[in-house]
Amino acid sequence: MTSDVTEKNILSSAPIGWLMLKYAIPSVIALVVNALYNIVDQIFIGWGVGTLGNSATNVIFPLNMVMMALALLIGDGGAAYLSLELGRGNKDKASKGVNNTFSWLIVVAILFFIVCFVFLKPLTALFGATPDNLEYALTYGRIILFGFPFAMVGCGFCSLIRADGTPQLTMIAMVVGCVSNIILDALFVLRFGWGMEGAAIATVIGQILNFVISMWYIPRFKTIKINISEMKPKFSLLKRISGLGISSFVSQIAVAVVMTVINYYLVHCGAKSEYGSDIPLAAFGIVMKFNTILTSIVTGIGTGSQPIVGYNYGSGDYGRVKNLSVLRQVLPRLSDCFSS
Repeated sequence: MTSDVTEKNILSSAPIGWLMLKYAIPSVIALVVNALYNIVDQIFIGWGVGTLGNSATNVIFPLNMVMMALALLIGDGGAAYLSLELGRGNKDKASKGVNNTFSWLIVVAILFFIVCFVFLKPLTALFGATPDNLEYALTYGRIILFGFPFAMVGCGFCSLIRADGTPQLTMIAMVVGCVSNIILDALFVLRFGWGMEGAAIATVIGQILNFVISMWYIPRFKTIKINISEMKPKFSLLKRISGLGISSFVSQIAVAVVMTVINYYLVHCGAKSEYGSDIPLAAFGIVMKFNTILTSIVTGIGTGSQPIVGYNYGSGDYGRVKNLSVLRQVLPRLSDCFSS
């Protein structure tokens, strides 16, 4: 029995609750660990640099959210395309979609890096940089930008890996990148005293490790094959893929917009208070990092259910799609696990 038939049988016939545990739990763990890493990262910067360091990272954070939005626009869209076409039995279309998703991730990642590198200073001003934290933000941003292409391709490709039926690898890639980042933060920021540069370098190394683990999976795809001959970017496929990933894009962009607006008011209103602009900026950045813990749980369940929904919708089993109620299926299975 071939691997694609095996996966077909699993997604079309296995109990929904079991599938949700298989796909959603690794996604939730990966995103929660990433949220915790962001919090610990802020702690090390606070210890090693201070309030200005924390406020500077909050200035760069919306840029990171835009990067993630683009990665999910293409990555989640490509994953949904893969699931739908496999459900319909169109393996050739699924293969072309995945290969084009990979190539478009690379193209958009390079273009985004160039734009950010050229316009970094005005972008930091847009996102709330103050005269006091501007140099910290530029120092951090100039280094962190070199990790953006790796992070964008790695994040988008993880969506494809999850849809291919190996959600555990996406969890491993995220956890390895985050844990290494935390360890290197302690080493570079506190031990070596490299400040913002050290924090940025640690983040880039973590993103590269995530990328390397994701790329290791390329020859190991179970349902399709990555083929250079099919990687020529096609706008027709990009339009289809982007349409499927637009919801993920909007959810991330919305956070970036909200942070930009709030940063603007914190800078201008904070300047008139006894605290100044940077303390409110730093405090808001820390609060947003804690907020990601809650959102990561919901997002993890959603991304984990995507391959199940996509495959069964593509195969026309709409009743199975309707039965995919997260609270009704996941929570009882979790309670059974704890009670046993």
